[in-house]
Amino acid sequence: MKRRAFLRDTAGLLGASLAPSLPGVAPQQPGSPPGRKPNIVLIVADDLGYANMGSQGLKDIPTPHIDSLAKNGVRFTNAYVSCPVCSPTRAGLMTGRYQQRFGHEFNPGPAEQADGNFGLPLSEVTLADRLKTLGYSTGAVGKWHLGYRPEFHPQKRGFDEFFGFLGGAHPYFTAGSGNPILRGVEPVEEKEYLTEAFAREAGSFLDRRKNSPFFLYLAFNAVHAPMQAPERQLARFATLADPQRRTYAGMLGALDDAVGLVLAKLRQAGLEQNTLILFVSDNGGPTRVTTSRNDPLDGYKGQVLEGGIRVPFLMQWRGRLPAGRVYDRPVIALDIHPTVVAAAGGTLPANLDGVNLLPHVTGDQQDEPHQALYWRFGAQYAIRQGDWKLAKIAEEPPRLYNLARDIGESKDLAAVHPDKLRELEAAYSTWNRQLAAPRWGRPDRRGQPRLQQGVQKRARELE
Repeated sequence: MKRRAFLRDTAGLLGASLAPSLPGVAPQQPGSPPGRKPNIVLIVADDLGYANMGSQGLKDIPTPHIDSLAKNGVRFTNAYVSCPVCSPTRAGLMTGRYQQRFGHEFNPGPAEQADGNFGLPLSEVTLADRLKTLGYSTGAVGKWHLGYRPEFHPQKRGFDEFFGFLGGAHPYFTAGSGNPILRGVEPVEEKEYLTEAFAREAGSFLDRRKNSPFFLYLAFNAVHAPMQAPERQLARFATLADPQRRTYAGMLGALDDAVGLVLAKLRQAGLEQNTLILFVSDNGGPTRVTTSRNDPLDGYKGQVLEGGIRVPFLMQWRGRLPAGRVYDRPVIALDIHPTVVAAAGGTLPANLDGVNLLPHVTGDQQDEPHQALYWRFGAQYAIRQGDWKLAKIAEEPPRLYNLARDIGESKDLAAVHPDKLRELEAAYSTWNRQLAAPRWGRPDRRGQPRLQQGVQKRARELE
């Protein structure tokens, strides 16, 4: 019954069709409540590769609702995350700081195997914390992955409400051993396909909180493994011959429908013009596991090559940010925190590594948002400075690429430009000296924490 209601509400909503003045942002549009701060909706996809939506070149799986954010807003073509796996990226996104500064460098493994230190340190201020002080209602729906212990629970980190799970990956149809679905702190039995359940809960939050400024953090576990899709989504893609690709298409189709439901809820409530919506993936796609695509990039999830760290990133604020803008300068998910705080009229602390992107995407600020971007992930590290990138993969010698000429990182220029290689090595070393030691995990060569023999493969599936 709940599933039929979800599908009915989705069909009906999809058929239906304030912030303070900020530098570089268009004036408030008619219809927005006078003086009201903008609502914030931050949507995070899981393991969505660079080329896995229509606006990024995907041909065989339509993603019209996600693509509408690019059509009506800004699409970033050189957007990165601060780690090629889930939990560290989320720590950076939530704090606006390189997560290595506070030792959150690796995934934890399943709850029963995780180090006792695992969790976003209580010394760090989250995006939800900052928005709470600015008068926002805050809700988290979906995947948390920032701590299992009570003190790390979302409702201890700035969120008024939580519906989701605390761990890494989760089955879409069943409870998930040791990783229950929670409403607040209480386990619940969820019978819906999980992507649809998260859309349902997001819609409920919007219905209940629409009369005052709100922050919704909607962190899907789609399209992360395990490969599971509802029958109606599989039927949509019956012409795809590869059963694994067909399942992936069903998972992505469900994710797109869920985004569409959220957008329709905002339109129905008359809030779309006064809502800043951001959509990002937490890392690149694990192509060999799910058939996700990172082309034309090389590499995949777990690597500091482009395919592991360059991701889809969209930002819509209708009437306030330019529609259909393509922004090609390097940005990073750390920028989400200061961008949102600035949009909400807050003051940005000096210790953030991210920057406010609003004046950059409107053209009021013409310089590069960042002089350099950095990555450290166990034995792997990288730095991007302008068009140049140095990448070190495990025990291999450092590689040097010019991304403007070679987006696929196919030609190592280290021997051709040794001076540039040394320059980037020195810049990376200066940054690296600022960082803390990892607080948990003795990483293997892939940057994953070493676990007891026999559970490593399962841990990778869950992470």
